[in-house]
Amino acid sequence: MMNWDDLRYFLALVDCGTLTGAARRLQVEHTTVARRIDTLEAALKLRLFDRLVRGWQLTTEGHELVEHARAVEERWFSFERKALSASKMEGVVRISAPPSLSTFVLAPQLKNLCSSLAGVELELLAERHHVSLGKREADIALRMARPQTAGLVIKPLASIGYGLYASKAYLKKHQQQDWEFAAYEKNSATPHHQWLEDYLGQRKVILRSNDQMVLAQCAAAGVGVTVIPHYLRQSHRDLCRIEQEACPLQRKLWLVMHDDVRRSPRVRAVADHLIALFASEMVQTMLV
Repeated sequence: MMNWDDLRYFLALVDCGTLTGAARRLQVEHTTVARRIDTLEAALKLRLFDRLVRGWQLTTEGHELVEHARAVEERWFSFERKALSASKMEGVVRISAPPSLSTFVLAPQLKNLCSSLAGVELELLAERHHVSLGKREADIALRMARPQTAGLVIKPLASIGYGLYASKAYLKKHQQQDWEFAAYEKNSATPHHQWLEDYLGQRKVILRSNDQMVLAQCAAAGVGVTVIPHYLRQSHRDLCRIEQEACPLQRKLWLVMHDDVRRSPRVRAVADHLIALFASEMVQTMLV
């Protein structure tokens, strides 16, 4: 008999291409992935993957089954989402949000939510990539770009402002024409990254990073000037906003849920709390 759960391992290996990648996604050992694929192949009496040195590659038979496996997976996740919508005010609610927002805005403000929803266990996932709400990788996502996927409930949550920051000591020591910059990785398409590249012109970039928390710490340590969201000024008391060189950008933050789970009492309660939290004067002051 085929174990339907083995299809998760099959699709994870299809998507990731390696045992290590699939194991990381499923949070298991790579030997577990290999064993589950072996079990699935034995049940189906088909060889789904060729085991190659550079990775596991789908066979012709494996290719033919991928689309059908995805259809089964979607029906399973649909079943899970419908079951969640009928559940009680208890259980786990997963929130996915960008790492810096999770650290400096959400985490310090979740005490009241945890206290008021005694039967709910929160999972706060600090992630740069967009998780799949359809696959229940999260119940609620906070995103900096408006999703275009069908079947999602999307609500504008807040506007996030950005500014130029450096340490007080750095600004005291350096004139504006002598500023050096801590910037984002090249070819980044996000608006505040592009604004900084235009602003600095031919002036020297002394450091680049793909993480704005790293840039905030570097600026606080006196490396140079950078652009970060205003809420990151909470990360270090030595960070100083450069008021005379204002960054005009504001980005929308969106709250996103799958339409099937928004009727779940516990998911709805957490979403309502997040909406009220970001509408509060205290958080608004942090963001703009």
